[in-house]
Amino acid sequence: MQTYQGSCHCGKVTFEVTGAYDEVHVCDCSICTKKGIIHVPVDDDHFRITMGREHLSNYQFGSKAASHYFCSNCGIHVFGRPRMDPGRNTINIRCLDEFEQIMSQSRQAHFDGKHHPLDD
Repeated sequence: MQTYQGSCHCGKVTFEVTGAYDEVHVCDCSICTKKGIIHVPVDDDHFRITMGREHLSNYQFGSKAASHYFCSNCGIHVFGRPRMDPGRNTINIRCLDEFEQIMSQSRQAHFDGKHHPLDD
């Protein structure tokens, strides 16, 4: 597994993730579409905020089961805790320094967030 470095736009929030990312997830729900994020799931033991935890803000809506963490200074969504598995992180790989490399080597999997399995 490889360790990747990432940050928000202004650099106040930095983090690292460890993993092998041969598949990325593109969700078509309203918030993911509007933010333009591409997810990779990462367990807590493979994700570490290295700087700026105090600059993170959390946005929740609807059921409030999911958390969307973003930099309170530049507004960039860095990671989240999905309602399907709130004990896991989903990293916005667009924030990783190696984003282009990961995208060129990964398969894109679609997640139907418009018809989320937990929606009634």
